[in-house]
Amino acid sequence: MTETTMTTRGHCILSHGFESGPDATKVTALAEVAQRLGWSHERPDYTDLDACREVSDLGDVPTRLQRLLGLATQAAARGPLVLAGSSLGAWISARVSLQVPVAGLFLMAPPIAMGPAPRLDAAAVPTSIVHGWDDELIPAADVVEWARPRRARVLLVDDSHRLSDNVQASVDAFAALLDGLSQGAAR
Repeated sequence: MTETTMTTRGHCILSHGFESGPDATKVTALAEVAQRLGWSHERPDYTDLDACREVSDLGDVPTRLQRLLGLATQAAARGPLVLAGSSLGAWISARVSLQVPVAGLFLMAPPIAMGPAPRLDAAAVPTSIVHGWDDELIPAADVVEWARPRRARVLLVDDSHRLSDNVQASVDAFAALLDGLSQGAAR
């Protein structure tokens, strides 16, 4: 896990997607922009849980949730917290936001439904979403429909589920969310 020292702006927890890792391109890029904007950050490692295929095809999701919940609870006690994640990392970030006070959410390619798991749900906080028009796992229309009643900011990009062609667009959207939260004018 990579962590920086807490600052006055707040703390970001950046959760990687399934079969990815804390040093993946997207979460690394988000960590760099958080640092530049004065937010501390950490990138938990869930790779051990992703390997637990005996639990489910997506590894040990309940333990992933618990790991993030523990980190988020500690961080929220110190000040403003933003949860960010990609795919399964977005889903657990949204779920944990229902249990821990967060200032904002940043979700990349969030799964709206995952088999028997509860549908995507999140706290009513400023939320920014980046999603690919051609996401082969999660239809863009489902994400827009989920975001509509919450008035979340949604950026649809010409990309697939991995969003690998739009890392900079994701970084820019994350920076806009953090800037808005820092100025008290998020949304």
